[in-house]
Amino acid sequence: MTKKNSEPLIPPHGGYAKLVTYKLGNLIYDATTAFCDRYINIKDRTHDQMVQAARSGVINIMEGSEASATSKKSELKLTNVAKASQEELLGDYMAFLRQRNLPIWSADSVEAKTVRNARPGTLAQLRQLMGNMVSDRSDKSDRSDKTLLKQEVAANTMICLINQETYLLGRQIAKLAVNFKENGGFTERLYRVRSENRKKDEV
Repeated sequence: MTKKNSEPLIPPHGGYAKLVTYKLGNLIYDATTAFCDRYINIKDRTHDQMVQAARSGVINIMEGSEASATSKKSELKLTNVAKASQEELLGDYMAFLRQRNLPIWSADSVEAKTVRNARPGTLAQLRQLMGNMVSDRSDKSDRSDKTLLKQEVAANTMICLINQETYLLGRQIAKLAVNFKENGGFTERLYRVRSENRKKDEV
């Protein structure tokens, strides 16, 4: 009876659709597109830059997951690019609020905690959450301009989601780095598989 290789040359790869970072990244991408279409002039370079940064945050997770078949190093690099794209997008949302003299919620604010606890999974759920928060704030605020309140809630909600995404991507990168350090990449795997096959031939 021939014994199967204990380690495949091409390991299981892909499966990005199951990643929490991929799902959250897609929500951020869809919501950013809607946000920019509503609040930023399409002729403004910021519109395209924000949408592309959100897209990059998703695409690089996908590419990294697929690249892991033959290059763990590429997976690590592309996942880090995804995180950098989200951090760029975070800066754009913060600038949006700052340039309009709108407040940026602190991480321990009631509003930020509400977003974190809600954990919206779809754009419809996210819109419902924002609508509820605007209604609640309208009842308690003296602010007469509801448009500014909507902008404040929308941008800050996105900041909360992006902070969650960058945190999760940071953990994902750390895990990939440990795996790469302990097991190496395709070259090391190829060497192990060849060595195992040679030993079998000698038996």
